[in-house]
Amino acid sequence: MSIDRRTFLGVAGLSALAIAGKSSLVVLAQGGQREGATGIQPATRWAMVIDPRKCQKDQGCTDCIAACDKAHNVPHFTDRAHEVKWIWKEPFDNAFPDQESLYTAEAFKSTPILVFCNHCDKPPCVRVCPTKATWKREDGVVMMDWHRCIGCKYCIVACPYGSRSFNFFDPRPRIKELNPDFPTRTIGVVEKCNFCEERLAKGEQPACVVGCPEKALVFGNLEDSKSEVRELLRTRFAIRRKPELGTNPEIYYLV
Repeated sequence: MSIDRRTFLGVAGLSALAIAGKSSLVVLAQGGQREGATGIQPATRWAMVIDPRKCQKDQGCTDCIAACDKAHNVPHFTDRAHEVKWIWKEPFDNAFPDQESLYTAEAFKSTPILVFCNHCDKPPCVRVCPTKATWKREDGVVMMDWHRCIGCKYCIVACPYGSRSFNFFDPRPRIKELNPDFPTRTIGVVEKCNFCEERLAKGEQPACVVGCPEKALVFGNLEDSKSEVRELLRTRFAIRRKPELGTNPEIYYLV
C-alpha cells in the first residue's frame, strides 16, 4: 500500500502522541487546565498575542529572535538582500500602514514591532503553492514541507506580510549554532515561522515565548474561552496587520 509524505507525517505525529499518552499538549490546548480536571476538551486554534509596550521595556532586546533562530537553525547572512527571517522587527508605520496617523502614540512610532508569519485563517500562500508544499493544519498552523518546495516563490509573492524568505545560497554554513533536533534547509527553498509546531507536539510553548524576558508574547488556544489569549483579547483592544485583506491573521497586537 502506498502512502504520500503528508499522510505519513500525519500518521507518525498521531502515533507519537498516542504513545506519549495524554501529554501536556492537552493542558496547553485547554488553556492551562490540569490533567484530571472536568470539562470537555475544546477545539484548538493556536494564536499569538503580543504586547508591544512590554516589548519596549528593553528596546534593544532580541532574545525572542535569538531563541527562534537557535531552535530552527535559521541562517545568518551579512547581505540583507539574502536575509532569512522567521521573526524580525519593523517600524510601526511599516507593520501597520493602515493604523499610522499623526496621532499614533509616540511609544509605538519610535520602537520597532515584532512581526512574523501570521498563520492566517485564509492564507493566500496555501492557495498559490503548486506542489502543496505549504498547507494549513486543522489547528490553524500554516505548515511547510521543504522537501516538496520547488522554489517557485509564488508563496512569497502571495504573502502580503513579507513573512517568507528564500534561500538563495546554502544556508547550512551560515548557521551559528546547529540544533541537531531540527532539520536544516537547502538552497532554493522557502522557509518561515512554523509556530514551533515541533514544540507544540511535545506540549511546549513556542521558543520565542519562552525566550522573552518581558513576557510580551502570549500563546494559546483561541477556541478555549478560559485561555490567556482569550482573556487578553476580551479585556484589551487589539489590532491585526492588514485586516482589510480578509486573510484573518492570528497574530494580535495589544494597543
